[in-house]
Amino acid sequence: MTFDISSIQIPSNPGIYLMKDSANKIIYIGKAKNLKKRVKSYFLKNQNYKTQKLVENIIDIEFVLTDNESEAFLLESNMIKKYRPRFNIELKDQQRYTYLRISNEKFPRLLVARRTRDG
Repeated sequence: MTFDISSIQIPSNPGIYLMKDSANKIIYIGKAKNLKKRVKSYFLKNQNYKTQKLVENIIDIEFVLTDNESEAFLLESNMIKKYRPRFNIELKDQQRYTYLRISNEKFPRLLVARRTRDG
C-alpha cells in the first residue's frame, strides 16, 4: 500500500520534509524551496528504483518551515547528521559538513559553504 499524498496538506513554503516509516522512524530528509512541488514529485510515475523503494516505505510526512532556502539547507544537513536516515546517501559520511563563511568584502556577507579554504 502506498502513501496517499492527497490525504495531507502540503505547504508551498521553503523548508524540510521528514518521511517516516511504519515504526515512525525517519527514513528520508529533504529540503525544498517549494515543499508542495518537491514532495509531490516523489509520487509521480516512472521514478528510479531508490525513489520507488522510498515511496513504498512512507507512512507519514512531517514538514518544518523555514524563512528561506538557505535555512532549509542548513537544517536539512543538521537533521541528516542527527537522525542518519537510511535513504539519505549524501551527508551520512560526515565528510561534507556545512559551514558558514564570511566573505572578505567591505560589507561582509554570510555564505553557506561545503568546504573550508585555508587563508
